Amino acid sequence: MTAEMHVPRFYIKQKFAMTTNRYEIIAANPDGSEGPLMAVAQQKRLAFKEEVTFYTDDSKSRAVFSFKARKKLDLNAGYDIFDEQRNQIGFFKKDFGASLLRSTYHVEGPGFTGTGQERSFGVALLRRFMDIPFLTIHFDFTSAEGGLLMSSERQFKLRDRYTVDVPDQRVDFRVAAALAVGLDALMQR
Repeated sequence: MTAEMHVPRFYIKQKFAMTTNRYEIIAANPDGSEGPLMAVAQQKRLAFKEEVTFYTDDSKSRAVFSFKARKKLDLNAGYDIFDEQRNQIGFFKKDFGASLLRSTYHVEGPGFTGTGQERSFGVALLRRFMDIPFLTIHFDFTSAEGGLLMSSERQFKLRDRYTVDVPDQRVDFRVAAALAVGLDALMQR
């Protein structure tokens, strides 16, 4: 089964503003260069119930997908991912027990479930004891069957920038983008 909107690779650029984190989702061209802008999102800092909305462009005139916490101030809360009509298309949740040593998340979408965690155990441990802002943090998500669903790789840059690869065609672009932005936002990068 192929997702309605499968995109095999895209980039996420984070822009810093005083009261928000702003993200640009950019398509990857076949040669790896940056393609067109696919969506923009903003996350309000210190929000009591996390919600991030993705728009077609900076005008914010058309919301195209979003994710929202199920509960306020609950460390075990999950995040529902919605399409433009507010139909649920996915879900993700941090696994706090498993995340004590290495950040771990669960993701669900039509036709798949998976688990992802930081690729490097050493970097995960280092991050828990030292605040090194330029560490490269990579996540790999595998399906229940053991195949790679998607990966998110933080590049060594001053501002956060990620390459998101989605080899599993069941994973909808909107689910992958919401999860990748959620990883950054929830880790307070």
